[in-house]
Amino acid sequence: MTRAAPGAAAPPREAPGALRAASGAVATTTATVLPIFLTGALAVQISAELGFDPAGLGLVVALYFGVSALASLPVGWLVERFGSGPTSRLAVLGAAAVMTVLAAAARSYPALVAILLCSAWCNVMGQLSSNLTLARSVPAHRLGLSFGVKQAAIPLATLLSGVAVPVVALTVGWRWAYVIGAGLAVSALLLSPRHVAAHERNRAAPGERATAALSVIGLASGLAAATATALGIFLVASAVDRGIDPGLAGLVLTLGSIVGLSMRLLHGWLADRRNGGHVTVVAGSLVLGAGGLVLLATPGTVALVIGTILAFGLGWAWPGLLQFAVVRLNPSAPAAATSIVQVGVYAGGFLGPVGFGFLATHASFPVAWLSGAVTMVIAAAGMIIGRRMLVAHRVAHEPAAR
Repeated sequence: MTRAAPGAAAPPREAPGALRAASGAVATTTATVLPIFLTGALAVQISAELGFDPAGLGLVVALYFGVSALASLPVGWLVERFGSGPTSRLAVLGAAAVMTVLAAAARSYPALVAILLCSAWCNVMGQLSSNLTLARSVPAHRLGLSFGVKQAAIPLATLLSGVAVPVVALTVGWRWAYVIGAGLAVSALLLSPRHVAAHERNRAAPGERATAALSVIGLASGLAAATATALGIFLVASAVDRGIDPGLAGLVLTLGSIVGLSMRLLHGWLADRRNGGHVTVVAGSLVLGAGGLVLLATPGTVALVIGTILAFGLGWAWPGLLQFAVVRLNPSAPAAATSIVQVGVYAGGFLGPVGFGFLATHASFPVAWLSGAVTMVIAAAGMIIGRRMLVAHRVAHEPAAR
């Protein structure tokens, strides 16, 4: 067997544990994002006991993602510094602890808010540690699919949350849904990464970083996330407001989650078969997803179902593809690089729900959905601008790299 030169990085195709890395990334991401999406799906039952309206739900989600935005850059540094193994396990244990406390101690709206805010760092650390695990452990020709699998954990968490409405919340009570969620989080430890390649301290090549372009793409992703986050948080409440049975509304959310999960996998699979154009695909998905949001503002169960499919399947299926593109651009520091874009995503998660909740409370859910559709189209335009900046950056630095 040929030995690698001393100090040389092992080729990606020889990185061990690729399947375990992908499984661990999915388990970690699902567990750490579950507290907030479970809260959104259970909002009807929780608000009946704790007493808050859609604006109150929007506020707690906004604060959650606001804290996440503030934590993204420093957590990205911590993940790069200590590695994905210990940080992913810490994030999962934190999420399990938070859901346990929610079940036992969320006796008022302020208590609910305070407890959920304590789980924001878990989501950030779970996302970024999973990105580092995949970048270090998965062969390059499978990296797109691996990010699609990892980001499929978000609709998987929404799926579990939707199922929890008719199966748990409407039978034994919403607190038991958090207890079950905590158990699932603890079980995710079995798949968390143990041995991941050591942190690479190589300085990025001159043309490797494109901070300005990444910032523009981060801003666009923030606008898209501002609306897309509302899908998992407000879909059930919106459907119930239009007279649809809560159990059926939860099943529609489950359907959307399955479609979103499938499309994220498809995006990743196709990404490994393209030489580029990933950001353009993201922009196209956002435009089509905006059409789904328009349907969510249209009366009727059929419009609700089709709108949910389009909105989840296209308007909220792009994060894995976008993170894949960012990692390909910045292989020397994948967690730190994706944390730049994640700041935008979390900032959108902060501004979007509170704005959506305000519009839903003081105008109507249809007005909120239509406003989201416009925002998503603007986000698509921002992605195109960011892509052009990336192309210009590469052209400008190509001669220096040679």
